[in-house]
Order: sequence, then structure tokens, then C-alpha cells
Amino acid sequence: MTIEAERTASAPGAAEVAGPGFDDLAAGVDAALGRVVELDGDARDVADELRAAIEAFHRPALVHIVRTLRDDPRGKELLFELVDDPAVRAVLGLHGIIRPDPTTRAERALTTVRPYLQSHGGDVELVAVEGSVATVRLHGSCNGCSMSAVTLREVVSEALVGQVDEVTELAVVDDEPTAAFIPLESVGIKRDAGWREAGDAAAIVPDTIVRIDLEGTSLIAVNVDGRIAVYRNECPHQGRTLDGGDCSDGVLRCPWHGFTFDAAGGECLSAPGAQLTQVPTRIDDGVIWVRVDA
Repeated sequence: MTIEAERTASAPGAAEVAGPGFDDLAAGVDAALGRVVELDGDARDVADELRAAIEAFHRPALVHIVRTLRDDPRGKELLFELVDDPAVRAVLGLHGIIRPDPTTRAERALTTVRPYLQSHGGDVELVAVEGSVATVRLHGSCNGCSMSAVTLREVVSEALVGQVDEVTELAVVDDEPTAAFIPLESVGIKRDAGWREAGDAAAIVPDTIVRIDLEGTSLIAVNVDGRIAVYRNECPHQGRTLDGGDCSDGVLRCPWHGFTFDAAGGECLSAPGAQLTQVPTRIDDGVIWVRVDA
């Protein structure tokens, strides 16, 4: 095609040829990456170097485009519209130009301190991130007024404020209802109402996906660096089950179309912005408890 023909074809009003959809493109990338993993050492190294070189080549141009749009009042609104497109968001996320949402980053921050909390008989559950306030529920020795509990709360606060730019304040909600005049147990109401026993924590070993079925709800549990995370057993891509996939090196892979997720926080790595539904979880005396109705 001549230069003039190219100009004519790309001119406004020229017919656009529909290409593959986002799901097909993402599946193609995952399939190609799967084949690269199967290569022998030297060939895989060359393929990885080529991928890294291509990404390094593209990133400066993408950064320049985003900065130009962001700094121009006319382009800022257009930029916000563009990142709503899953394909655009996936590419910008791949190059680290846009970040996961504050809730995902808060979950990651708590993941870094959970082993320490659990080693002291405590745990933490993220309730919400609203504006500059992160609300958590503390369990075990993290809850209360003792010096140990105060210290553990400070560890949680430092992790959230230090790793999530938007968060400047920590709010704590009660782990259990305050004392009443009539003990709840005496009228047949369990203190742990809403929490359901989900099995032995020791059975959730690293690099595995364990399916848990509770009262008609299907869940999966994974072990990431000693911390157990529980999710609803459905891929946000097409809602199919995840228990037939694999989990290794902190990455969970859907068995159907190869979508990958951060096993610790649930963020989709193939299409940033998608998210596994995490279930509130706590570990008491080696037993997993979950809130399936949360």
C-alpha cells in the first residue's frame, strides 16, 4: 500500500475492520505465555528477554501518551474514559502505569503483616476503604486494650498508611458484640453467628487450590506464604469455577481461559480491574472460619 493509500484508509470515516474481542486476545496471550513456560531453559530465557525488550520499548511511548492527556484539560476526561476499556486498562496495568484500586493495595498491605499477627495469636480483616479511612476488624490478641493489642494495631496501621497512599487513618470495628445483660448463648444465639467452620488450616498447603463447599456456596482456599485466603469459587471473567486451576509463586490461574490472579489479594493480572470475591476469613486454633454472608 502506498503512503497516500494509507492516509486515505486511516482518514476519519474510513471503515473499521472489527478485530478479535478482548477475551480472545487475553486468552491468546495466556496461551502463548503457557507455551513459553514449556520451553527448555535457554529458549525460555531468550523468549523472556524478547518479551522484556518489547515491553521496555513500548513503555516510554505509553507513559508519554498518558502524561500528555493527563496534563491537558481537554485530554484528562478522555483519559478517564479510555482506562474504563478493559483492553486499555490491561495494557497500562501491565506496564505499571496505572495501579490497582486502594482496596486491592490495602489487602496486599495486610498480607505483609498477617504472618506476624498470627504468630502472636491475632489476625486482621479488611472491612472497607472509604476515602482516607481504612476500616478493619481485629481478631484474637489484636483485639482489646492490652499493650500487646495496641502494638499489633500499630503494626496494622503502619502497613496500611505506609503502603496505601490514600489511607491516612485507621478505624477499628468490634470483633464481637459488646456485653449484654443477657448472655447471647443463654437464648440460643451463638457468639460467632455468621461465621462458618471451613476446615483444617493445615490442609491448605502452598501451591494448591482447595475447594470448600458450605451450605450451597462454593469457595476456594489458597496458601500464600503461610497466609490463607478464601475466595468465592467463580472467575470474574465468565463466572466459571476455579478449583481445577493451579496456584504457584503467588499466582492463581483459571483452568478455563488461563486468566491469572494475585493469589494473596485476588486482583486479576490478565485484566487489571477485575477482582476475585474474597471472603472474610479468620484462623482460630488451626481451624478456618469464614463469613459466607458478608
